[in-house]
Amino acid sequence: METTSARKAAVRPDRREIVLGFSPGTVHAPFVLRCGAAFADYVIIILAPVVFLFLGRFYGEDGSALIGGDLNNAGWLIAIIVAVADLLLLPVVAGQSLGKMFAGLHIVGIDGSPARVKNIIFRQTIGLFLTLITFGLGFFISALNRSGRSLHDLISGTVVIKGRKEIID
Repeated sequence: METTSARKAAVRPDRREIVLGFSPGTVHAPFVLRCGAAFADYVIIILAPVVFLFLGRFYGEDGSALIGGDLNNAGWLIAIIVAVADLLLLPVVAGQSLGKMFAGLHIVGIDGSPARVKNIIFRQTIGLFLTLITFGLGFFISALNRSGRSLHDLISGTVVIKGRKEIID
C-alpha cells in the first residue's frame, strides 16, 4: 500500500493542482473563527514585549529606564521577527499563520488550489496594509459577503477556508 507522502511525491511539480467543483461559499472560514485566528496571531506576536516588560520591571527598572531599556528593546525585536515569520513566511510556506493553524484554516487560491507565492506575499503585505488603513473595514467585508472573502482576499485572488485536503484513491 502506498503512503500519503509517497503519493504526494508522485505528483509532478510542473503541474498545478486544480480542484473541480470548488465553491468558496461552501467551505469558507466563518468570520468568528477568522477573528479567533487573528487574535491568536496577535497574542503570539505581542507575547515577547509583554514578557520582557515584566522582566524589566522585575529587575527593578521603572519609568523611562523600563521603556527605553535593553530588555524592552529585545522584546520588540523578537516581536518583529515573530511577526514576519508568522504573518509572511509561514503563510508562504504552509498557507497558514500560527493562528490559522490553531483554528484549522488555510489560505488557498480562489479555485481551491494552493495559493501562489506571489498571491500570498501580495495578500500579506499590500492587502493587509490596505485592510489596516481602512481601520479594519476591509476585514469585516468577510462577514458581509457570501464567499467569506475579506479585502485582502479579494485583491489577491485568495480565500480562507476551513477544511483539510486528503488524497483518496
